[in-house]
Amino acid sequence: MSAPGVLSFTQQGWEQVLAKVKRALVYLDAACAESLHWGCGSTRLLEAVGGPTCHLREFEPGAAGGGANQPKAVFVLSCLLKGRTVETLRDIISRSHFQYCVVVTAVSHAVHLTANHVPAAAVAELEGQQPVFEQLEEKLCEWMGNMNYTAEVLNVPLLLSPVAPHLALTPAFASLFPLLPQDVHLLNSARPEKRRLGSLSEVDATALTPELLLQIRCLVSGLSSLCEHLGVREECFAVGSLSRIIAADLANYAPVKNRRKNASGRASVVFVDRTLDLTGAVGHHGDNLVEKIISVLPQLPGHTNDVMVNMMELTALQTQEENYNIVAPGCLAQSNDPAARTLWEALLNTKHKEAVMEVRRHLVEAASRENLPIKMSMGRVTPGQLTSYIQLFRNSFKALMNHCGLLQLGLATVQTLKHPQTAKWDNFLAFERLLLQNIGESTMPVVLNQLLPMIKPLNQRTKDDYSPEELLILLIYIYSVTGEFTVDKNLGEAEGKVKKALAQVFCEEPELSPLLQKITGCDSSINLTLHKSKIAVDELFTSLRDIAGARNLMKQFKSVYVPGNHTHQASYKPLLKQIVEEIFNPERPDPVDIEHMSSGLTDLLKTGFSMFMKVSRPHPSDHPLLILFVVGGITVSEAKMVKDLVLSLKPGTQVIVLSTRLLKPLNIPELLFATDRLHPDLGI
Repeated sequence: MSAPGVLSFTQQGWEQVLAKVKRALVYLDAACAESLHWGCGSTRLLEAVGGPTCHLREFEPGAAGGGANQPKAVFVLSCLLKGRTVETLRDIISRSHFQYCVVVTAVSHAVHLTANHVPAAAVAELEGQQPVFEQLEEKLCEWMGNMNYTAEVLNVPLLLSPVAPHLALTPAFASLFPLLPQDVHLLNSARPEKRRLGSLSEVDATALTPELLLQIRCLVSGLSSLCEHLGVREECFAVGSLSRIIAADLANYAPVKNRRKNASGRASVVFVDRTLDLTGAVGHHGDNLVEKIISVLPQLPGHTNDVMVNMMELTALQTQEENYNIVAPGCLAQSNDPAARTLWEALLNTKHKEAVMEVRRHLVEAASRENLPIKMSMGRVTPGQLTSYIQLFRNSFKALMNHCGLLQLGLATVQTLKHPQTAKWDNFLAFERLLLQNIGESTMPVVLNQLLPMIKPLNQRTKDDYSPEELLILLIYIYSVTGEFTVDKNLGEAEGKVKKALAQVFCEEPELSPLLQKITGCDSSINLTLHKSKIAVDELFTSLRDIAGARNLMKQFKSVYVPGNHTHQASYKPLLKQIVEEIFNPERPDPVDIEHMSSGLTDLLKTGFSMFMKVSRPHPSDHPLLILFVVGGITVSEAKMVKDLVLSLKPGTQVIVLSTRLLKPLNIPELLFATDRLHPDLGI
């Protein structure tokens, strides 16, 4: 058996669920469905359920109940069993004929006690007991209509979607995003004047909203379970203000004291705020095919990390738009197909050109194995060539079934290579490179004035021009990579011109995209006046200034911009690269911006004594396992960069990259302008 990792952690959790689902009606929420999707696939669940009909349903208030011949239900939920979630459970069960109900929650019982305001001292006394779950079991029997029926409530930590052996995501926390300076003003509005916060550096757990604090505790509960599965005692570190709060909560999480005492392994867990470097998240320097697939293909409904692949090429249907909904879409996650998973991992770990050649190689080998009449052609790989190979499979049902996962990845590649947005990728890259050169030679007003002619209303735009959403991506890139700059009259004038042009463009859009609706607060272009548009753009620029100042509190990681010289062009140096290089710096200096979070008195004494005695302070390179958690999302290229960098700097160290979601450029404005950052919807 392989060493414990993110895949075995997820699969072990799902095995516990699968043991409960025989002949049951299974209700899943979106985050658990996504964990299943990447961890072991829905076919594993259907096999475990058994029976000729499909018994999977989405957990939602309007979900259909169970009929007279469906006496058993299993609910698999990523959230707390409280508030609206419990009301939905009651409604579904009340309109059903269940006699046996199992409710699985990804959130531990200890967090349920916290959510029900049970004091820490009382929580410690309840060790081994589960009163919240027991009370709900009684309620389930009550709703089923007979106290002698069977009800079971249990915790299974279904936290992760394992995308690769080195990379996993937390779909239930996809909306979790670090705070910005403007959030400090919102937090201050609920605080007495004498206790107002001066900056993000002063924000601690006591300053957060109860909902955000509870969301963090739910995440910490899941991460603790992961550490338990890996058999490690974790040392927690943080870069950034929200990361500091999460790391401190994990370091001092009371329910894990026994687990840490008994752990044989050690790990460093380093949390990093995404907002400290948004350049990599909106930039197009990642020469990776998967990154492009995720950016251009439509999102799989209900998912945050997978896309829809049009499967029409494998059918005899005409490839017309009205037929698209007839055939179920394909996707990237191929958890039950070893050959497809091998190709998927190759795509994650190679550059664009090699990845496309790898897709061709896999298709040729599969066609040869099935004795399909393949015509070999060398040289450059084209979408037409790949399509011709894929179409060979549609005339053989056996071949199609044997290589279904590979064909989905092949079609995703073809559709991405042919997509108009892929051609635009190079335009973005060229502009970003030009920006990097100009930032070193010019001031911010000059850079903004260069952007101005690119802001065009719809009736003046060609296919090569930038949409309002794409202009926002470019602005985020400019402000994030520049960092601190001088605020003067020239900047005010340059920003004023860009604001005026943007406000006008927003107003002239015939239809507002979901992002523009969020930014302007208008659900229709008819309701968007120039006045409303100007207010929205002013708020937008407040956020951009916040992004530029995100690294102000850093001492060492102040810049992601490397100026050019006679031998090298100016370039972008990712913050994650700087952090990993600092962690594995052979001279092992005390980290300046990578803050260690002490877990109790022993650590505090160590830290205190180290000021005047030779006591080594905890260092993130101390342990054989590094878990790097990026709060707010990560790109495929960044995850690969971290993996490769650790391998080159300290070959014996294992690295696991975790994040809240996989990012494409458009996700960043969506997350930045989300209105529920401080008040996440926890379903309670």
